[in-house]
Amino acid sequence: MAKKADVLDSIELNYAPINIGISDKNAQIVANKLQILLADEEVLYAKTRNYHWNIEGPNFMEIHKFYESLYTELAETIDEVAERIRKIGHYAQGRMQDFLEQARLLEGDYTNDQKTQMQNLLEDHETLAREIREDISEIDEKYKDTGTSDFLTGLLKDHERWAWFLRSYLGGKK
Repeated sequence: MAKKADVLDSIELNYAPINIGISDKNAQIVANKLQILLADEEVLYAKTRNYHWNIEGPNFMEIHKFYESLYTELAETIDEVAERIRKIGHYAQGRMQDFLEQARLLEGDYTNDQKTQMQNLLEDHETLAREIREDISEIDEKYKDTGTSDFLTGLLKDHERWAWFLRSYLGGKK
């Protein structure tokens, strides 16, 4: 489940001046894009953790462990995104209220149905793959931030991999 967040211009991240070859204006725009991604990753983390806690049905233990591996990797991703914001001279926002306002992904309703859970997670990982793919070239070409573009390429590969795993659990279907 996804929503389009039109919050890019409304985010006001504090910053510390840096001199790494990116203009302050470009660093601000990139930091805002990363802040939205951070919010998305937090929403996806919470959803995955909730599914881990509430899964029922066949292959319970296998899927329970699979979800644990997903949210563990997402926790690392969240830390890396926040640290990338810091590397370009800005401060990451970490309040849940901010995440929910900024995220393109929706929290979603509670469900303990395996197929519904996996379909929801698949949709979210595919949404993030599309959003990240759009940001990569724009951040590199328009905002001259090759480091963040490269960083996002790694995250894109992660979300593509997680989407593949989820599609495989679903038998190749959505």
